[in-house]
Amino acid sequence: MADAPDKPKPASGMKDAGKEDAKQKDAKPAPRPLTAIAVAAPLAAWLVPGGGHFLLGRWGRGLLLMVSVTSMFVLGILMEGKVYTANTGDILDMLGFAGDLGAGALYLITRAMEWGRGSIQLASADYGTKYIVVAGLLNVICAVDAYHIAVGEKP
Repeated sequence: MADAPDKPKPASGMKDAGKEDAKQKDAKPAPRPLTAIAVAAPLAAWLVPGGGHFLLGRWGRGLLLMVSVTSMFVLGILMEGKVYTANTGDILDMLGFAGDLGAGALYLITRAMEWGRGSIQLASADYGTKYIVVAGLLNVICAVDAYHIAVGEKP
């Protein structure tokens, strides 16, 4: 019986290099220091859609986000969508409130003007409610994006 050919064994240096690569993949990056811009950008982005990107000098992206979020929110109001208020009732109402609150100043202005308070009477009003909630959720994503740009995690 012939011996099976032995597989070449890696040199000891190669074995150590593989372990170092695995350690580098498992290693977590050092936490970045919290700066004023890292706090101000997401707050501005939440309060005014696109505001955080304007603050960071991303004019094109900021304008696109401002137009997108604001137009979705305004279209929802024009369709007579419901604007949720804080309550402890139905779980879906609480989630709707969280989504609406994400729109920042748009939500605060709408509540102050008492728009979106009536009951849904038109079929389009249900779509309007969804537009308002989605605009708020999109604005939250924009605020997170502004934070990642501010701390240098995203170019």
